[in-house]
Amino acid sequence: MSHTAHLRSHRKSRRRASSLALRAGVAGGVLSTLAVAGASSPANAAPTVTDTAELPTLTGGLSTQVARTAEVTQQAADAYATQALRDAAIAKAVKEAEKDQTSAERKAKAKKKAAEEAARRAAAAASRSSERTTLASTDVSVPGGSVGTVLSFLRAQVGDAYVSGGTGPNSWDCSGLVQAAFKQVGVSLPRTSQDQSTAGTSVSVSSAQPGDILYWGGAGSAYHVGVYLGGGKYLSAANPSKGVVVEDLSGYPASGAVRVL
Repeated sequence: MSHTAHLRSHRKSRRRASSLALRAGVAGGVLSTLAVAGASSPANAAPTVTDTAELPTLTGGLSTQVARTAEVTQQAADAYATQALRDAAIAKAVKEAEKDQTSAERKAKAKKKAAEEAARRAAAAASRSSERTTLASTDVSVPGGSVGTVLSFLRAQVGDAYVSGGTGPNSWDCSGLVQAAFKQVGVSLPRTSQDQSTAGTSVSVSSAQPGDILYWGGAGSAYHVGVYLGGGKYLSAANPSKGVVVEDLSGYPASGAVRVL
């Protein structure tokens, strides 16, 4: 048996010291942990500060990108507007060119028509002169008195134009010419061919004399009239292609005749 076994208080003191040491170690460890944690906290906070510092840089880059996108969009809009203006100008130019071409074509057509009309009038004038020359050379004698006056008036109209409803002085239809000729000697005739075919004394075509009115068709329903010149010839406003002409009865025999003088 140990000589110190009886000292219980001694053993208790060592255990207490060990316990205290253990506790002190634990406490020291806790304090060390806290110290380490305290020391590490500022270090851990640093990234947060760093992240917060870098945020303006990211925001600035985004602003620059947005600005560039807006610039590109504006450039595209400007290009589109410019192209639209060019297209509109081209369309306007094409339209103006088409309008000018149409106007030029109309002017050319009008000029051509005027030239054709001038040529037609010149030909008509030449024909009228030829007809009058031919009439002057015929062997048809012109009687005196009222009949002579009627025939002279009619011969002066040779070469004039035929116009439906025409009553002179330079264009006639058949009944308008006959009415005007007899008006020269004070004889008032009806206006139409139908009425003129029954206006005087009916005579046969074979016995007709210069100054008698010839008609084609039935009496009261005639469709054409002229005046007999003698020698088998008559004068009338024939049609639009011939105008006022002297023709031979053998080529277009009349249906009947009336005498008013």
